[in-house]
Amino acid sequence: MSKTITATQANWRDYLELCKPKVVALLMLTAIIGMCLATPGWVPFNALVFGSLGIAACAASAAVINHLVDQRIDQVMSRTNKRPIPQGKIDNNQAIIFASLLGLSGICLLVWLVNPLTAWLTLASLIGYAVVYTMFLKRATPQNIVIGGLAGAAPPLLGWTSVTNQLEPNSLLLVLIIFAWTPPHFWALAIHRKKEYAAVNIPMLPVTHGESYTKLHIFLYTIILLLITVLPFLTGMSGLLYLVSALVLGMRFIYWTVVLYKDSVPHAAIKTFKFSITYLMLLFVALLVDHYVPINLTTH
Repeated sequence: MSKTITATQANWRDYLELCKPKVVALLMLTAIIGMCLATPGWVPFNALVFGSLGIAACAASAAVINHLVDQRIDQVMSRTNKRPIPQGKIDNNQAIIFASLLGLSGICLLVWLVNPLTAWLTLASLIGYAVVYTMFLKRATPQNIVIGGLAGAAPPLLGWTSVTNQLEPNSLLLVLIIFAWTPPHFWALAIHRKKEYAAVNIPMLPVTHGESYTKLHIFLYTIILLLITVLPFLTGMSGLLYLVSALVLGMRFIYWTVVLYKDSVPHAAIKTFKFSITYLMLLFVALLVDHYVPINLTTH
């Protein structure tokens, strides 16, 4: 039975949905914590306010372009077929203008009120996600999310450079954490939505290599992730509070990957996916708390 999409007038909620507000909120949490970790004191006003606005606007612009490029796929997948473009509420021209305004305003804010380095890095991240990943990698290789994940891992680096105006090893360590987190996060969702990805010919790993192969790699990547999350402690960037938090959260993440591998709990894939989001939020909050409330092990 064919479905008829009835066009209705868009409102502000439709434009907000185009921006993927939940995804942008998680990115901004990591960006703002990156700002905080870059300085021992308070984050400078310009970096906090205009840096946040600029990074968020560019992230939203990339999300709108993603909606625009993926509209054919979105019409088929049940997870996305209620989005404003497939529903006919917002047409292509409106989406292009909206994405352009967001991207330009974000870059201008960063260039004029923060620093050019952060603006160039943010622009590179926007192009990496909206163009390299969405237009090419997503449809080209089952390693799409591994390679394309680098663009999504940039926000804490952008927050860091908003404060320091320079690239520093610890800022790249934050990028590495999110880069390692991305594959198990998305592959868990891809297992849950395997039939839908297969129906639209997107070569996600469960579609091309099967669920067992994907579950094994989710487990292996999560072990790598746990090891990487120890590095901030080993380099002296963070203290004992963070280390304990990273180990506890990492072991819990590994527990869910084992549950997923054994398929011992109903809907394990989507539950692993949801936990991965909670994991990243709590890990960065632990970095933040440890930064401002360090535990001193020395005795007096």
